[in-house]
Amino acid sequence: MADVQKRVAAELDRLAPVIDELGARFEQAGEELALVGGPVRDAMLGRLQNDLDFTTSAHPDVTERILKGWADAVWDLGKEFGTIGARKGDWQIEITTWRSESYDPSSRKPSVAYGTSLHGDLRRRDFTVNAMALTIPGRQLEDPYGGIIDLAQRVLRTPGTPEESFSDDPLRMMRAARFAAQLGFAVDPSVVTAMTEMAERIEIISAERVRDELIKLVLAPQPRLGLRLLVDTGLASYVLPELPALALERDEHHRHKDVYEHTLTVLEQAIDLEEERGHAPDFVSRFAALMHDVGKPRTRRFQDDGAVTFHHHDVVGAKITRKRMQALRFSNEQIDAVSSLVELHLRFHGYGSGEWTDAAVRRYVRDAGDQLERLHILTRADCTTRNQRKAARLRRTYDDLEARIARLSEEEELASIRPDLDGNQIMEILGIGPGRAVGEAYTWLLDLRLDEGPKTPEQAEAALRDWWAARG
Repeated sequence: MADVQKRVAAELDRLAPVIDELGARFEQAGEELALVGGPVRDAMLGRLQNDLDFTTSAHPDVTERILKGWADAVWDLGKEFGTIGARKGDWQIEITTWRSESYDPSSRKPSVAYGTSLHGDLRRRDFTVNAMALTIPGRQLEDPYGGIIDLAQRVLRTPGTPEESFSDDPLRMMRAARFAAQLGFAVDPSVVTAMTEMAERIEIISAERVRDELIKLVLAPQPRLGLRLLVDTGLASYVLPELPALALERDEHHRHKDVYEHTLTVLEQAIDLEEERGHAPDFVSRFAALMHDVGKPRTRRFQDDGAVTFHHHDVVGAKITRKRMQALRFSNEQIDAVSSLVELHLRFHGYGSGEWTDAAVRRYVRDAGDQLERLHILTRADCTTRNQRKAARLRRTYDDLEARIARLSEEEELASIRPDLDGNQIMEILGIGPGRAVGEAYTWLLDLRLDEGPKTPEQAEAALRDWWAARG
């Protein structure tokens, strides 16, 4: 406990320029203010952040008035829910009026009513570790539901009953999975039971809110913990049904891997590769790892000899991925990136022991486009064999492919491959105007560039004239 007190004191000293001034302004206005939720929890865990959440007795109009003239910027996008946002230097601030909220069974949006006390506001929060507050400017800790004890025991419980909490806001079931992944905490058995019994209620939550929680979960340090909880409670069947579908029954000869466990391992290996290669946590890369084999259940076939095949599961999986991400309202850019990676994840396995021609390597780079680095990570992560000799051989082979890509890129600028002649040059050489023939010539020259590498303008012109003459 002494260590916790030291961490909190140090964090409060760091926050002092903001919380002391803000607390004084609310106090002068006759209103109560408290730092609440994540910032208090993270201060106890020694996790620093610049996003600060406060709760207050002041109604939004009053909060807005208090902030003006002090904050660098103020916004009211969450005003209908009692929240006013602000920025002060490097600090992002949200101040929400004490409130209670609940969902009507037929509604996707919470109804909001202002509360009358700090303790009442804390009771409506998702978990006890997020239901602690520090009053400002007095710096008095309020922990009516035992959050400190649960923090020390690393467990997630709800302030009231889980059924009451999840009925008020079903998204909290996904937040349980997200916090398990972010904090590495266990989930209280009563919470797991309620999630299992109430999983269907997640359907009243908007796709956008589900998507945002899923992103946070996948970007967490230990997403396997959260994803397992979603699958085990049945929540995944509503928000990401492709994941539990991967838990295929093995054939009696055990000829194929447990695809669900393999997928979670690939995700973890992709995370390790992110760190090794110096990348920040990347949702696209991680979600591609999670979805790369979702085409397997639909393409599984048993052969007469007991062997199992999944022909074209890459193409089928890309279509399934696109459809799921569209349902979850992801951006077109994210959908295209993840779907492309899923479709390309098997391409390397045609490389053999390095038999690809330079033309094939160029096509690999062209097809990957700006997803090439992510494809490197996904392809390497997809090697989960327990055969260490085979694993080492696959790593060496991919090392060779990356080295060849680097060499060709240096020689030919692969990332920006274009034909050796542009459209205007094609029309001038062939004496034709704009039309389909120009596009066909451009495509032919691009294929020639990929197959044979760069040519001089004279060589490209001669080849183009020969091709045109052969067309008649």
